[in-house]
Amino acid sequence: MSLAVRVEEHPLLDAVLFETTFPRSLGEVSTPASWLSLLGGGAGAPLASSDDVRAAVRDLLRHGGFKPTGRSKPASEYLVRASAEGALGSINAAVDACNVVSLHSGLPISVVDLERAKAPLSIGLAPAGASYVFNASGQTIDVGGLLCLFDGEGPCANAVKDAQRTKTSAQTTRTLTVIWGTKALAGRASEAFEWYARLLVEVGAEVSR
Repeated sequence: MSLAVRVEEHPLLDAVLFETTFPRSLGEVSTPASWLSLLGGGAGAPLASSDDVRAAVRDLLRHGGFKPTGRSKPASEYLVRASAEGALGSINAAVDACNVVSLHSGLPISVVDLERAKAPLSIGLAPAGASYVFNASGQTIDVGGLLCLFDGEGPCANAVKDAQRTKTSAQTTRTLTVIWGTKALAGRASEAFEWYARLLVEVGAEVSR
């Protein structure tokens, strides 16, 4: 990957980071029907989540003192519930691919618009009291003790909720993705990436690690 991201030492983190360049702005890239089927929990996914995966992911997020429960549970767990309720719809090709892989792998995944993020980029634990707005309504999340992606303005993404200021839009053409893998699930993040990359190629995107 041409983009430099400094990753702090962590005993459990096994993250996979990659850059994606779409052939057109996301507002002009259609999501394949096969992806929409997978968002509904349809068959055909090469990975499947489990209680062991969910427990390992929570242990990863808990390591720095964060409590991944309730409204602060991993995003991958939210997707399972939303899919079961038929509430997981299409947003754009970048987010849809993310949600498909996260739903079936059980690993939380962040996607940020690289034109909105400001250098330098790094991954590490957020300090106590750190927070950011995570949706258009202005709601905030306290990310103290949680592994986060940081840009020049502070934390902007993590395994729970990504910041509103760096989220993708219809104008997005280039993204950074973080698969929040854990060493307790050796190789799973890499497997998720291989599938993820194959999906992105289907819409003409270029992927680089």
